[in-house]
Amino acid sequence: MRLTDEQWAILAPLLPPPQKQTRRGRPRRGDKELLEGILWVLRTGAQWERLPRPDYPPKSTCFERFQEWNERAVFPNVLGQLYELLEEQELLDLREAFIDGTFSAAKKGAQTFGPTKKGKGTKIMLMVDASGLPLAVHTDSASPGEVTLVHDTLEASFGLDFPERLIGDKAYDSDPLDAELATLGIEMIAPNRKNRKHKTQDGRPLRHDKRRWKVERTIAWLQSFRRVRTRDERKAQNFLGFVQLACMFILLRQISG
Repeated sequence: MRLTDEQWAILAPLLPPPQKQTRRGRPRRGDKELLEGILWVLRTGAQWERLPRPDYPPKSTCFERFQEWNERAVFPNVLGQLYELLEEQELLDLREAFIDGTFSAAKKGAQTFGPTKKGKGTKIMLMVDASGLPLAVHTDSASPGEVTLVHDTLEASFGLDFPERLIGDKAYDSDPLDAELATLGIEMIAPNRKNRKHKTQDGRPLRHDKRRWKVERTIAWLQSFRRVRTRDERKAQNFLGFVQLACMFILLRQISG
């Protein structure tokens, strides 16, 4: 999880300066080495105390910087700036977007989690553009249906632009959802449920549904970060921070080529 020089050149200007400057105590550790330590925990899923020394800074320093950035909403701010860079480079395709949810098992003591057939855990809602780049991420209890979390996922968008079409599976077949998204200028495309009496989708729009593998591929990328696949964080905000950081890395890799 080492950052390349090109990746760091993109990311460094997006990180905020420290809140307090002081002459006392030890000098503040550099952002790059601490971010690489945090990324190591994100990728491996290991506990903070297992950070290999001296390859990475002390566990307490990495964790404190993660907490600082999370509390200052640094991760969503950086995601918004990366989104703007992608727009400038014309790397985003908002003609259509795909939405889906995935389950992350939560360990004992976690806040904001819910029981499901898979066990207790957290739901990660993800929206990606036509090429599979993350546009929005939202975490919630695993209990609510995905159709009820679409609005919150859109609210968590990294940018201000909505896609022309939003494509999901049968879980998103809902007349109220269709009406709500229509007011935002978004066409919702989802296969009708078997028990629906009056069909609302014909074959032509549903051709877009065949490309839904793009969001499933991005979810697989997210789950390659073990701290995302299994939730170890007690605080819901800390878990969301790790998910946002994983999305940051995906977007940064796209921009840096």
